[in-house]
Amino acid sequence: MQRVLVIGISGAGKSTLSRALAERTGLPLIHLDKEYWRPGWSITPRAEWRPKVVDLAARERWVMDGNFDSSLDLRLPRADTLIWFDYPTLLCLWRAMKRVAGSYGQVRPDLAPGCPERIDLDFLRYIWTFNRVQRPRILEQIAQHGQHLTPVVIRRDADARAFLASVPATVH
Repeated sequence: MQRVLVIGISGAGKSTLSRALAERTGLPLIHLDKEYWRPGWSITPRAEWRPKVVDLAARERWVMDGNFDSSLDLRLPRADTLIWFDYPTLLCLWRAMKRVAGSYGQVRPDLAPGCPERIDLDFLRYIWTFNRVQRPRILEQIAQHGQHLTPVVIRRDADARAFLASVPATVH
């Protein structure tokens, strides 16, 4: 387990598990949201984004957290482990709204500088439609580019805790 890709519905706990896994294993942590977003929530243009992802994925070791299905074809072949958060929509909506309420106006550690937490209806819509729209696209990408991966499916918090406990800790 040298290159771990963590994907799935927003609000499930990808960033939380990614941080804990990186701490436990000593693997470098890459939050794609931090790499993609620029101050003021402006996006990285596609012509810059894909080469940046190629460079990130080319690194020897990492835990990489984030969906960005437009670049899964670049990341899946490089990963050796896939952690898939497959959570219910309503739970994730609730968690996302709770997260906004708890950190509104602040920049979370998994986001880029200049991107404070905000109420974003498009983001809530993305979560609402994720299992119906994004999930099939992501599963198709996994089938095309990720058949070599060791899969870990997380369907509830207890699964995440059990997985993390099963990973040997590295002294660093």
